[in-house]
Amino acid sequence: MTQITMTRPDDWHLHLRDGAAMADVVAHSARVFGRAIVMPNLTPPVVTTDGALGYRRRILAALPAETTFEPLMTLYLTDRTPPAEIKMAVESGIVHGVKLYPAGATTNSEAGVTDIARVGEVLAVMAELGLPLQVHGEVTDPGVDLFDREAVFLERILAPIVEEHPGLKVVMEHVTTSEAVSFVENARDGVAATITPHHLLMNRNAIFSGGIRPHHYCLPVLKRERHRQALVRAATSGNARFFLGTDSAPHSVETKEAPCGCAGIYSAHAALELYAGVFEAAGALDRLEAFASFHGADYYQLPRNTGSITLVQKPWLVPPAYRFGESSLIPLSAGETVAWKIEEMDCH
Repeated sequence: MTQITMTRPDDWHLHLRDGAAMADVVAHSARVFGRAIVMPNLTPPVVTTDGALGYRRRILAALPAETTFEPLMTLYLTDRTPPAEIKMAVESGIVHGVKLYPAGATTNSEAGVTDIARVGEVLAVMAELGLPLQVHGEVTDPGVDLFDREAVFLERILAPIVEEHPGLKVVMEHVTTSEAVSFVENARDGVAATITPHHLLMNRNAIFSGGIRPHHYCLPVLKRERHRQALVRAATSGNARFFLGTDSAPHSVETKEAPCGCAGIYSAHAALELYAGVFEAAGALDRLEAFASFHGADYYQLPRNTGSITLVQKPWLVPPAYRFGESSLIPLSAGETVAWKIEEMDCH
């Protein structure tokens, strides 16, 4: 197959940042995706419905003319999030989830949840009102090996949440391990997961190939090859519990190439094309549309997009960098050739 036409996809996990830097990256997502779940880990984080409304207005103002891209907003869960805020969020119609960051787990997560017991009442209200919980699935216990943080989170945190709140919809974001894949596959109804292009394409060797590769550093960190293969099997399986979420996370080159560099990989510039390469290699191009365009929309109970996108096998070279505010960022596959290219778009 050298060409595929599919329903316009959505991105169910996206970082856009804010201000001038956000304006430089949002067009990459708006070019391809109909909608995106936008992460709330700004500085300061988006912890209220009013804050989400303001952030949404700034995103819309930064979009290219005539785009139909729709940002779907989220709230940042803290130890002090009041249940009343959840009710306001649902009533607003623009908030589509609440993000659980264990405090200190990743970029701008310092204000995250320190003890899951502190947010039990909030989770109960979310279950009652049908608002999904989006989870960064890693423990921050310094005694747990970095490469085991996801597996330990499943046992210590996620399994109890799923059991104690049987009506709560839970999305485990950017799963990275075979254990997480198995957990989602065997969980009760309402549990799903997003999978990124970089976790499908690379294992942890990519961080150290020929030296330290800071632009391949993300959290959760890349894992062993057997885990990558498990993710590919899940993404290409046709299982509706798994859907596209890029976790595209822009950082300036200075903050990545630093003594203590930031975690995050930028993929919005070529995400769908990179996913297509993974599905092609797995002999599953016929399942890309469901993974990218159907499963997430159905899970979030939103209508599927009506526009279409055509991908063709036409190699193109990824630029070495993109502008990012007053600096630049290094994208995934910078300076490399990508085999698939978007040829046509009907984004009505």
